[in-house]
Amino acid sequence: MTTQTLAGAGTARPEPDVLDLGDRALASIERLYGDARSRLRSKIVSNGRIEAEALEREQHAAHGMAWLATYVESIREMVAFGRRMREESRFGEVEDLLTRIGLGEYLAQIFGGIPMNQGEFIRPEDFGLSFDSIAALREGAAAQLIATGNTASNRHRLVALIDAADSSAMIGDPGLDETLESIRDEIRKFSQTEVAPHAHEWHLANAYIPMEIIKGLSGLGVFGLTIPEEYDGMGLGKVAMCVVTEELSRAYIGVGSLGTRSEIAAELILCGGTDEQKRHFLPRIASGAILPTAVFTEPNTGSDLASLRTRATRSGETYTMTGNKTWITHPVRADLMTVLARTNPAEPGYKGLSMLLAEKPRGTDENPFPADGMSGSEIEVLGYRGMKEYEIAFDGFEVPAQNLLGGVEGQGFKQLMQTFESARIQTAARAVGVAQNAMELGLRYARERIQFGKPLLSFPRVADKIALMAIEVHIARQLTYFAARAKDDGKRCDVEAGMAKLLGARVAWSSADNALQIHGGNGFALEYPISRVLCDARILNIFEGAAEIQAQVIARRLLEEGN
Repeated sequence: MTTQTLAGAGTARPEPDVLDLGDRALASIERLYGDARSRLRSKIVSNGRIEAEALEREQHAAHGMAWLATYVESIREMVAFGRRMREESRFGEVEDLLTRIGLGEYLAQIFGGIPMNQGEFIRPEDFGLSFDSIAALREGAAAQLIATGNTASNRHRLVALIDAADSSAMIGDPGLDETLESIRDEIRKFSQTEVAPHAHEWHLANAYIPMEIIKGLSGLGVFGLTIPEEYDGMGLGKVAMCVVTEELSRAYIGVGSLGTRSEIAAELILCGGTDEQKRHFLPRIASGAILPTAVFTEPNTGSDLASLRTRATRSGETYTMTGNKTWITHPVRADLMTVLARTNPAEPGYKGLSMLLAEKPRGTDENPFPADGMSGSEIEVLGYRGMKEYEIAFDGFEVPAQNLLGGVEGQGFKQLMQTFESARIQTAARAVGVAQNAMELGLRYARERIQFGKPLLSFPRVADKIALMAIEVHIARQLTYFAARAKDDGKRCDVEAGMAKLLGARVAWSSADNALQIHGGNGFALEYPISRVLCDARILNIFEGAAEIQAQVIARRLLEEGN
């Protein structure tokens, strides 16, 4: 059973084979990346070590290198996707166009300027590369793809195929196997029936996602998706997690994000918990009987986790917590808090931090935190609603010592780091779902809105927006699946996960912005769902590592390679 796609239409094109051109262009930009990295390392790395002051001084180029590496990997994955699809006789005209236009556009941006955001660009010259060396690498296959890839005729043909298809169809074959497509189909039906018709109403009312939806997700196995079967989970991999998260977020990011809390908590316990903690918590998380929340961030610390001040002081068999946390998602209805706290105040930085599995009773809007030593207030937000954000104060809140994750103090930061790969992959999948939703809303409006006697979609600049949204959603999706496959194969994939999150978040925002532009003034009206999607998309560049932090992390890893 497979999802309906726009795949397989048309016949082979007379142009040179796009995948062969892609391979040759990839070799050129890999050399460009190698030259850029070498020049940057000469400015930042001394005696095999990164100099912090030099890295900060060269921050624009360093973060730009992260973006360049992300684009190189995106191009590599576009070509690899095409090869896999061709081997399976699934590389039809739509897949060809997605690949051809995507390669041409991303190559053009590599040589002309990659947008790190709306106002910051990275160009080859920023790495100190000479005009002649850049020009030489741009010749041949890269130049041919830039000239023949993202053309008006190719965009026009792609949009014509999109317009002629079922409005619920995926644009192109995503390249999944039958099992994953069956999972997508099941989640898609639930999302479109139970979530999408009500999402905007929940958003406008700043209402909680109904418990009936949470029960439905439990019934589908969403909360135990990647938990091993021995703990009553489904034992599936991260690619399956991406498929489920994407489809849920396509309907409403709040619902797509409910599984994030369970994913983070389960990963923490699986990687760092004692056998007893695994047996006690994991089956309950998998069934949805326990709803977790992550309690890490503090006021005035942001991404600087080494500066956390919340204290957990042990006395006998109990830890007593004092301190303040902020930007805590879905804490009122949560049963379990994974709390990062300082158990050894004499130990500075990360070494004094521990992770506590702090259980609490569920609250209500009237009495959000019915627990001794705990209080909080809601943070009103533009989007990403449905679970609610809170500031929390601990003043004598008690946690049994047996709930210290792993049973050993000082391991909290290390334990948290083990979850970052999965969390960022899932965030990338949420971004793909939001971007897909934005594109669909823009397409629907462009089909239905009549101006000057014809649909908006008939105007080239409107159609071009749809085409480029489709292209970038495709690229972000393949990069996300690539990172998830690496995780499933047991490989270290912090760079790949970071790249997927970095690109996916930007694509979600640009897609939502362009879809709102297609709506014109109506897009600015709260009654139109695209207004919600724009607000939801904006947070993706901030949480799970702001874009700047994400680029910094990727850059450090890339610069350290080969030391």
